Amino acid sequence: MTQAPPPMNSLLSTIESPADVRQLARTQLPPLADELRAFLLQSVARTGGHLSSNLGTVELTVALHYVFNTPDDRLVWDVGHQTYPHKILTGRRDRMATLRQFGGISGFPRRDESEYDTFGTAHSSTSISAALGMALASKIKGEQRKSIAIIGDGAMTAGMAFEALNNAGVAEGRLLVVLNDNDMSISPPVGALNRYLAQLMSGQFYAAAKNVGKQVLKGAPPLFELAKRFEEHAKGMVVPATLFEKFGFNYIGPIDGHDLESLIPTLENIRHLLDTDSGPQFLHVVTKKGQGYKLAEADPVAYHGPGTFDPAVGITKPATPAKTTFTQVFGQWLCDMAEADPRLVGITPAMREGSGMVEFERRFPARYFDVGIAEQHAVTFAAGLACEGLKPVVAIYSTFLQRAYDQLIHDVALQNLPVVFALDRAGLVGADGATHAGAYDIAYLRCIPNMAVACPADEAECRQLLSTAFAQNQPVAVRYPRGAGAGVAQPAGLEALPFGRGEWRRKGRRVAILAFGTLLQPALVAGEKLGASVANMRWVKPLDVELLRELASSHDALVTVEEGSVMGGAGSAVMEALQSEGFALPVLQLGLPDTFVDHGDPARLLAGLGLDTAGIERAIRARFGDLLAPAVKAVG
Repeated sequence: MTQAPPPMNSLLSTIESPADVRQLARTQLPPLADELRAFLLQSVARTGGHLSSNLGTVELTVALHYVFNTPDDRLVWDVGHQTYPHKILTGRRDRMATLRQFGGISGFPRRDESEYDTFGTAHSSTSISAALGMALASKIKGEQRKSIAIIGDGAMTAGMAFEALNNAGVAEGRLLVVLNDNDMSISPPVGALNRYLAQLMSGQFYAAAKNVGKQVLKGAPPLFELAKRFEEHAKGMVVPATLFEKFGFNYIGPIDGHDLESLIPTLENIRHLLDTDSGPQFLHVVTKKGQGYKLAEADPVAYHGPGTFDPAVGITKPATPAKTTFTQVFGQWLCDMAEADPRLVGITPAMREGSGMVEFERRFPARYFDVGIAEQHAVTFAAGLACEGLKPVVAIYSTFLQRAYDQLIHDVALQNLPVVFALDRAGLVGADGATHAGAYDIAYLRCIPNMAVACPADEAECRQLLSTAFAQNQPVAVRYPRGAGAGVAQPAGLEALPFGRGEWRRKGRRVAILAFGTLLQPALVAGEKLGASVANMRWVKPLDVELLRELASSHDALVTVEEGSVMGGAGSAVMEALQSEGFALPVLQLGLPDTFVDHGDPARLLAGLGLDTAGIERAIRARFGDLLAPAVKAVG
């Protein structure tokens, strides 16, 4: 689908870089923002991508590039899904039609994509640390540039953000932190900080203070100045100025993040403060997710990351129901198991929708815990619950569990606590790209003592292996991919599969394919074409050594297939076990290579990596062509 360019007589069509923005008269900025918002809406509607968050940062993006001398001054965006306006203004407007597509531009900032993307990011709460590093590097090098971190209120729930604030408050660098307070992370924001900011926005305390002043001083005009001072004092009691000033920042705000008449002068004043080395500055900006598009304003969660849609109509449900996704399988299992076992508690680090926990929260609110964007805390919190006899299930993306690796080892595995990790987005994730790909969980989990790792091949096995994991008295991770499976019907009950046991799915001769996870499906088709045996291994740890012995003793070569990192992955586990058991036969390892896999259609990416049926068959023929026997009839 082609993307219509802005009209030739529009302001946006004249903007090739932020230098062009800075050439505009201030009166031209509001119409530029309007055009930018309209273009953004039409663009994302054609490609899919993050929408609500980007609609909310249009004016802020225009103002930052207008006031600061980018790219010499460094803009560091947090998370990154609020940067589409930034991309459009920094020379990538004509490439927005390729957003998140194979060979196209990324949905997140990338240093190799533009000099204006000063720091690559897609995980949360890194901006202040990175911007502080840049600010102090400039100081050490004797440069006058400024560093600006733009962080959302949801990202402020992470401990890393406060670690950076604590450091920045005593550091001498030209640093500005912009808090984009939109009262909305991906899932509804949680925690004490959010309540603190919400108090400010409610306006009730302000109103009460004003009313008291009016009543006490009614009829006494000479005391109006006293009333004004009283009101300012009351304001100081509720705004978060004290919190951030205690960190050593000069707090400014809150101001309307959609009002350029407020944003521009405020940022110009802050720029002057930075020029005069007045210490780190903190600007509190209030914005609205979905701003300017009523449907997104009304439901910012639904429009957080939509697929393609008609802006005039909005998001519509498909005419035919989509296949059940693995995330939905998990969500249903979680509710069913919670109904059966009152010890179950569910934990998410701010990914209620993404991890499929909306229904669980509705049905079991007392056993649902959204801890905010705080993966480290989520894991240790789960450990504490497990210590007291509860059965925690941590629903977390594979790529996000990386952020809590020490807690996984030190607080859960070392104490052998029965925590279930439901690892969503294992393997490639398509449009989100390398930052969100769950490529490393097998490698980083299987080396930890007491950890077990399961790889369901389809929807039915996902449900059954979750039940298996829940029944164990040790930590277990069940990894499953984004999207739908093969369409296998799920069992209605909560029956478990044998712990640490795989199955022989197809008997052939000489070559055996050992499949881990959902690549079993293409492996079975390839096995049929090659006359090879196929085993559904199910578990990376504990590996089914008995099945492996049977396969190794009856075949001349083995092939391992996994949608995870080849280095240190399931294939490596097989080779280690073969050596330990005294087998010396060749093993071909197929999986994700030792490179970061870029964004694109998942099927196309897998095919490009040789992990589809044709690729698996081609690799086996190339390596073991002389061993292949004629196809034999499948058993079972």
